Amino acid sequence: MARLLLYNIHGEKLVKIRTAAALLGITPLVVPEDAHAHPVGYLLGYEGFAPSDEAEHIDDEMLVMESLFSPLLDYMRKSGATVALKAVVTEQNRAWSGAALCRELQREHEAMRSFAAKKPEHPHKKKK
Repeated sequence: MARLLLYNIHGEKLVKIRTAAALLGITPLVVPEDAHAHPVGYLLGYEGFAPSDEAEHIDDEMLVMESLFSPLLDYMRKSGATVALKAVVTEQNRAWSGAALCRELQREHEAMRSFAAKKPEHPHKKKK
């Protein structure tokens, strides 16, 4: 069964995501605050990963999927249970802590926002 890591997701949003995940055969795993420093691979039970002795904490909500779960993301969007920071587990990031992955996603989001702000208007787009 596919798994999903949930960082800092609480309340109604957590209920919506857990419900959708269960309907789709996905196991949601809520990552406790004291486990934010553990490697993603360790939290998902992959061999070769050990818990971290570091103390790292993230404040942002984050969703980490074992593979891309488009139906889950569609449901989240439609139900208003959106999470800005999302990642799919890769060979590279499975060794990262949740906190390190969160920092990388924050950098990527900032770069995308900066790019979008600088993007020139399409020359054939009609002005209002």
